[in-house]
Amino acid sequence: MNPEPPAETPGPGQPAGAGPGAGPEDHDWAWRRRIRSNPQAHGIYRVLVALLGLVIVAAGLVLVPAPGPGWVIVFVGVAIWASEFDWSRRLLHWGRARLSAWTGWMRVQPWWAKAAVTLALVLAIFYGLFLVSGVPGFIPDIAEDRIKELPGL
Repeated sequence: MNPEPPAETPGPGQPAGAGPGAGPEDHDWAWRRRIRSNPQAHGIYRVLVALLGLVIVAAGLVLVPAPGPGWVIVFVGVAIWASEFDWSRRLLHWGRARLSAWTGWMRVQPWWAKAAVTLALVLAIFYGLFLVSGVPGFIPDIAEDRIKELPGL
């Protein structure tokens, strides 16, 4: 009986089980192993991942003040970076931990505290939106005058 050779320990950015005894689900990562085996292709791939992540993170940051999924888009960009860069993987885990702590804290709060936090968040989003784009013309004059009294508007 020949014992099966021990599986190699995957390096940074490589999926677990990427060694010689990898199962069929690990063959999905074969294209990345081929890219990593060629130093020139790997360098180009890292640059492309960095640029794609940068474009997505920048687009998400532009959308953060607007109502919508700005932060979700930022986290998608960071996740793209995390597929290749260890510092981004640590940042993504840190962000997930903060989000988990926040949702855990919010879950145990009474309904009025949840409503107050939600109202404060909505007001902050609109304040940021009005800082960037100005007060829209469809707001009634009496409300527009009050809004323009706020600092920075």
